[in-house]
Amino acid sequence: MWSALRFSLLPAIRLYLLGFKVLLSQLLNKPLRLPVMPRQDGKVSIVTGGGRGIGYEVVRHLARLGDHVIIGGRDEQEGLAAVRGICEENKDAKAGVMLVPEGRTHDGFEQHFGVNYLGHFLLTWLLLDTLKDSGKSGCRSCVVSVSSSAHCIGEIRLNDLNSCQHYSAHAAYCQSKLAQLLFSSQLHQEMQQGGFLVSSRAVDPGMVDTALYCHLWAPLRLAQRVIARLLFRTPAEGAATVLSAVLDGSCEGGYWASGRREVTTPTTSDLQLQPSLWEVSMQLLGLQ
Repeated sequence: MWSALRFSLLPAIRLYLLGFKVLLSQLLNKPLRLPVMPRQDGKVSIVTGGGRGIGYEVVRHLARLGDHVIIGGRDEQEGLAAVRGICEENKDAKAGVMLVPEGRTHDGFEQHFGVNYLGHFLLTWLLLDTLKDSGKSGCRSCVVSVSSSAHCIGEIRLNDLNSCQHYSAHAAYCQSKLAQLLFSSQLHQEMQQGGFLVSSRAVDPGMVDTALYCHLWAPLRLAQRVIARLLFRTPAEGAATVLSAVLDGSCEGGYWASGRREVTTPTTSDLQLQPSLWEVSMQLLGLQ
């Protein structure tokens, strides 16, 4: 009984307590506003999940700045072949899922891990040569992974990344968001060590009023709809942090939240866990 409690109820309690803390922080801070951004004429951006929510706001703003934007999106149960198809067509993948019932992608990966993490890992890998070549022209390329504050309570189990031993939608979601940060940090190190003009950053847009919460338990979903109107950020406000990271011209990587670069948990800079997850991910994706 304790085992079931540990792997199902406790992750949910921790995630909802964290959500309360984040909401309180958002309430006490001023709404995010984008600073004046430079024109992006001649640049190309690929935005996954750009058809709605935060992604749509990012697309809209970048297009206004003259950026050529390619929108990618896919069904949450589709496999990695969909990501490869995007790359074959336009070099340009639904962007993320949260608290979905236990299930697998067509490739057999747990949905949070497959959609939130592996799909974006593969997309970045397939575009890496293009990113490197783009940086050679003197204009730095940038990979921005949209993570979440949930990463700070995530746990990476390298021997059970697909949550086969114990499944908790809450734990699986947090694991996928921590994996994104570890990947982002490792990618940045790889690019800097190789001398490439490619930066990698992870972003927390905060709690934003989007369709991401559609899998909440029905009573919680009803409460969320009411609270969201009062305390959640709008998609435009959530996009502000993403755009701040996208359009920052420095060579820095790291973690961005509330429109600025911030320090995160020690786990995300674990020099053993980062390359270990990278190596396992490469094996799972058949990239070795």
